Amino acid sequence: MTETPILRFAGNNFEPLPSGGLYWHAQQTLLVADLHFEKMASFARRGQMLPPYDTGLTLARLEADLRRTGAKRMVSLGDSFHRADASSLLTNSDRMRLDTLTDLVECIWLSGNHDPAPHSIGGTCLPDLMLDGLILTHEPKRGATGLMAGHLHPAAHIHIEGRSTRRPCFVHDNRLLILPAYGASTGSINILSPAFVGLFHWPALEVTMLGKDRTYPVSTKRLVRG
Repeated sequence: MTETPILRFAGNNFEPLPSGGLYWHAQQTLLVADLHFEKMASFARRGQMLPPYDTGLTLARLEADLRRTGAKRMVSLGDSFHRADASSLLTNSDRMRLDTLTDLVECIWLSGNHDPAPHSIGGTCLPDLMLDGLILTHEPKRGATGLMAGHLHPAAHIHIEGRSTRRPCFVHDNRLLILPAYGASTGSINILSPAFVGLFHWPALEVTMLGKDRTYPVSTKRLVRG
């Protein structure tokens, strides 16, 4: 039997999920970041003919995580939608699935740089949230303590025994924790890239990489650029 992985941050225990979600058992809360619903539909409106199935895939991932964890609350850490008006682009089927989800669990949608304004989906829209002493928000901040964010879509590139792997990851230094992007159509940024410079206290850095069926802690000594 595989032992449930634990991510310890700021005195709290979390379960990092291979989907990119983070389950906070003590609060019965599923944390997700950067869903980017309707990203492909937004591209299609600009003439880029891409298959608009990303919202359905992300919803399926979210529904599965809520069933698995039994969470009573879901907090989305911003950029839930790819555009401020993207909730109006939802298909009837996806809108019904979202409505069902917001009826089943408490949903809190934090604003992001892609969706700064409140939307018409059920639940509560907030700029940020304080929960049991931790600050939940969209964009990471230098010098923060007890802050959980998204926005940067972190990924780790590791090199072991002649092989390299690059996957989304959770990354924290016990003061700031950044979640990977949860959306099916989102990309990622290597945590060794300039976007992350100055955010973390490197000696305390902990990295948890997403695998196919579980998550894996990785040594910072294994990290490579690219």
